[in-house]
Amino acid sequence: MHLFLYEWITGGGLVEEAGTLPPTLLAEGSAMLAALAEDFSAIDGCRVSVLKDMRLDQLSLPGCEVIEVHSSAHRRDVLTEEAAAADHTLIIAPEFDNILGETHALAREAGANVLAPAADFVALAADKNLMARSCHDAGIRTPRATVLEADEERLPADFEYPAVLKPVVGAGSQHTLLIASARDEPPPYPWPRRLEQYCVGTPVSVAFLCGADHRVPLAACRQHQSNDGRFTYLGGSLLLEDALARRATALADRVLEAVVGARAYVGVDMILGKSADGSEDFFLEVNPRMTTSYVGLRAATDQNLAAALLANAAGQVVRPRFRMEPLEFLADGSLREQAS
Repeated sequence: MHLFLYEWITGGGLVEEAGTLPPTLLAEGSAMLAALAEDFSAIDGCRVSVLKDMRLDQLSLPGCEVIEVHSSAHRRDVLTEEAAAADHTLIIAPEFDNILGETHALAREAGANVLAPAADFVALAADKNLMARSCHDAGIRTPRATVLEADEERLPADFEYPAVLKPVVGAGSQHTLLIASARDEPPPYPWPRRLEQYCVGTPVSVAFLCGADHRVPLAACRQHQSNDGRFTYLGGSLLLEDALARRATALADRVLEAVVGARAYVGVDMILGKSADGSEDFFLEVNPRMTTSYVGLRAATDQNLAAALLANAAGQVVRPRFRMEPLEFLADGSLREQAS
């Protein structure tokens, strides 16, 4: 079996851009790529090929066929060739600028079997406002919100603050800000932004392995974020409180029940409030792609998560078992045991 694994930033997505690669995206992309490459390579008879930006001398992927990318045209040519030749293709890329959707389309046009959600699902999930509206219409609690048009400098005086300002289409916490009041003056932004209610509680994510007719939840994870008002993703840890984990999984499952097209690996982000009955829990967004929590989840199970992903995508119901013990994972893929 040939598995083609493409991660956008390490695989030459910015190969012709001058200067250093964005450190946050590079750290998270490298972490996901290394973890998945190791897991897929561990599957008997699986040959893994990857692309690598020629400037990344420190990127080590033992056991993989590494193809250096020298230009945008070269990246496109090799990507389509590898995707077409492989039995399975898995793409890790951000949603902004439609990078994820366009890369999926490019691979599919070449005849690739892409391990990814349906194109309509990816497009819906990439638009945080449309996704929230779809979930709200399905009876799922979402933050109150309004959309600011591109380059809008004024904040609405009649909105309830504090609030969170984020790109309507974005990835991670890029350009996300905590807004204290309408008198704040965030910098203008060339694309629409969503101004939403700041929800107090615990940031949590739940990932799923999805087939055409089923989905398997993985262990719920706390999200660790910076406290500087920018919500920078720092990593996460297993959510050990059973009642919270059940609430998180139930809410995430309702989200994926409300929309059609989840396939392969999908993550759901939310806020769990203080109320034990879940009345203060809020859905935030869906990640229609691999998430950094994979690096922690794979360390909490004796099973190969990449093999489980392939099996579930093929229609088998494989439920990985997790050791619910203290474990913290950082955004760069490193692990740290927590004190009990």
